Amino acid sequence: MKNFLTPSEILEYTLETGIRKASFTIKSTMFLSFMAGLFIALASVGSNIIAHNIPDIGLAKYLAGLIFPTGLILVVVAGAELFTGNNLISVAVLNRKVSIPVYIKNLAMVWAGNMAGSFFVALLVFYSGQLEYSSGLLGAYTIKVGVAKTSLTFTNLMFSGILCNILVCLAVWMSYGANDLAGKSLVIFFPIWLFIASGYEHSVANMYYISAALLASTNPSYLSLSIESLGVIPDQLSNLSIYGMFIKNLVPVTLGNLIGGAFFVGAWYYWSYKK
Repeated sequence: MKNFLTPSEILEYTLETGIRKASFTIKSTMFLSFMAGLFIALASVGSNIIAHNIPDIGLAKYLAGLIFPTGLILVVVAGAELFTGNNLISVAVLNRKVSIPVYIKNLAMVWAGNMAGSFFVALLVFYSGQLEYSSGLLGAYTIKVGVAKTSLTFTNLMFSGILCNILVCLAVWMSYGANDLAGKSLVIFFPIWLFIASGYEHSVANMYYISAALLASTNPSYLSLSIESLGVIPDQLSNLSIYGMFIKNLVPVTLGNLIGGAFFVGAWYYWSYKK
């Protein structure tokens, strides 16, 4: 017996999975989406720790990319509901097995649950004192990441979000095709490594990165260190706000993620193999 599915078989599995996910109760959806936010946030914590004192940006992203796939592996193998992965329910929508209102409701609930889980981890990290790593440099780097993400243009963020979720949904798509845990983990690892190394924008990861940056910015020593040692432009610090987080970053990134996952992966494969 083969231990993998063909692309057309993956489409059928994705269709069935989308129907099942859309039928979860509100309680199950919120609990599982909270866990997904927590998993992705923990991966984001690890990527920041690895990269925070490496001056070579290429090397920093390369190494951060080695640890970040853990987040999606946890989501897929342990079981959780991730906004970017649930974009693939678009296959069930196109097959008229899930209605558009139910699809939107699911994505909205999962997005909110992911936000709650991500912010929870940001609070734990902040109050654990972990941002004191390297004499506060990790706290300063956390601010730098948050400022950078809230200072990009709407267009930059949306298209970066599209590129990100093409890779994330391809990772989820291929994991559906593997029938063993080792295979699922392996096919997830490389696309996610590629997305992190390329620096694309993931809405759920940004929920942690920017939340943690907002918390870190309440510490004056982290703020001054981010300017003096990491080159953060003082004028851009005003972008690091609740408005900057939700309106300037998460709105365009979420839109880009939705286009990349629902259209360029889910719909594209549906039209290729089903329609």
